Amino acid sequence: MFQILVIDDDSSIQILLKRILEKQHYQVITTSNGREGILQAVASPPALIICDWMMPELSGLEVCNFIKNHPNLSSTFFILLTSLDSVSDRVKGLDSGADDFISTPIEQNELKARVRAGLRLHQLNRDLQNQKLLLETELSEATDYVKSLLPLPINQPLNIDYMFLPSRKLGGDCFDYYWLDGDHLVIYLLDAVGHGLKATLPAISVLNLLRSRALKGVNYYQPSQVLSALNDAFQTDDKTEKYFTIWYGVYNHVNRQLTYASAGHPPAVLLSPKSPNVHINLLKTPGTPIGMFCQAKYVDEICQVGELSSLYIFSDGAYEITTFDGILWSLEQFIQLLVRSQNLPKSQLEYVIKYLVNLNSKETFDDDLAIIHIKFD
Repeated sequence: MFQILVIDDDSSIQILLKRILEKQHYQVITTSNGREGILQAVASPPALIICDWMMPELSGLEVCNFIKNHPNLSSTFFILLTSLDSVSDRVKGLDSGADDFISTPIEQNELKARVRAGLRLHQLNRDLQNQKLLLETELSEATDYVKSLLPLPINQPLNIDYMFLPSRKLGGDCFDYYWLDGDHLVIYLLDAVGHGLKATLPAISVLNLLRSRALKGVNYYQPSQVLSALNDAFQTDDKTEKYFTIWYGVYNHVNRQLTYASAGHPPAVLLSPKSPNVHINLLKTPGTPIGMFCQAKYVDEICQVGELSSLYIFSDGAYEITTFDGILWSLEQFIQLLVRSQNLPKSQLEYVIKYLVNLNSKETFDDDLAIIHIKFD
């Protein structure tokens, strides 16, 4: 049974509305002024409120404004009862949040019809809120699942840490690192096009495919072969855009060689101490995003990793940030931030993330932000 709250300082109007509406099998509660009406609504949220416009202390407009701004009452259908019928008055009522009006003197059939219409809208809104809550719960569970797939930090024989800030609960950035054998470590980071679930699903598919080594006939020690196999497996079409960029590397910690290949991804940044400055090496190879062109070619490069070097692998969300002055940050500026962080004795990655959060002009990032930081001994 729907509950209807009547707020009116005229007791005869209260009695009339209560009698009409209870005959329609609604539960009707009456109050004599705006303050009592608000307290009653907060204590027991109604489906619909009929409130007189002109009342002492709090007017109907003030009551409506409070109800529509209360988190637990904002979906309540609000009808203003008024003898005012000018356009300007109706505009004031709508601006305060009123959903409908009933003119006095009250015409019973009109009252019943407007109440039925209001309750239908209230029920629809409540159903939508329940669906939204269910979807948010499922998205939260999906987010926990994605987080459970991400690797744990590594402390030996090298140090690997990361930071992942999706622009939504689910994002298109994904990464992994694991040992192929006792000497070779795989590190990769990919960025699927789009945001939300549409981007997450292909990203997780790639992670599971690589982690299980399910690509047939592929030498996982050779990054270019891995990228070529992924490109064959994830070809886009006219209906779906599921391409992604990726940086993929294999590190041999015995001879300190890093073999890598990339597919349309930002360069990894290798920082090596070289007194009095830091040497910057941008690690990137030519290649289009995975899935964009079926005949794409990918190549390997090899670099030597010096002692006490740091490697940063990241998505473009780490530097495509709009600052408070409306200027889009650049890759070069992000690299200089990484260089400055090297002067800190510890917590370099935490320093970088805090700087980016403070730099961003919005509450959340426009794009997913993922950074892997590897410290070599």
